[in-house]
Amino acid sequence: MPASSKKTIVFGASDNPERYSNLAIKRLRSLGHPVIGIGKRRVMVEDVPVQNETSPVPDVDTVSLYLNPNNQKSYYNYILSLHPRRIIFNPGAENAEFQKLAQDHGIQTQEACTLVLLSTGQY
Repeated sequence: MPASSKKTIVFGASDNPERYSNLAIKRLRSLGHPVIGIGKRRVMVEDVPVQNETSPVPDVDTVSLYLNPNNQKSYYNYILSLHPRRIIFNPGAENAEFQKLAQDHGIQTQEACTLVLLSTGQY
């Protein structure tokens, strides 16, 4: 695992190859980042198992959200308990309430596209 790898949890993970969460998982993996997927169904995205429940995960660098704000609410406490360095709110996942809550817990927030950040070397 490269020193610059960032353990990432992708929320809203899908095995549908046309979904941006699916593309993000594949791109993250191709760049050597460890990825955990959390979605509605237990499926696989290449070598990444997508779980449909939450469990403690140590050393999370980034949470990448592909859930609309209403679907994020049930994950607030879980995500905050992970103490990630940052949360990326992908297009359609922007959520001022959760961004403020995360910032109040010392977590960086970013309204951005994970795929763009990866392709431009800003991840």
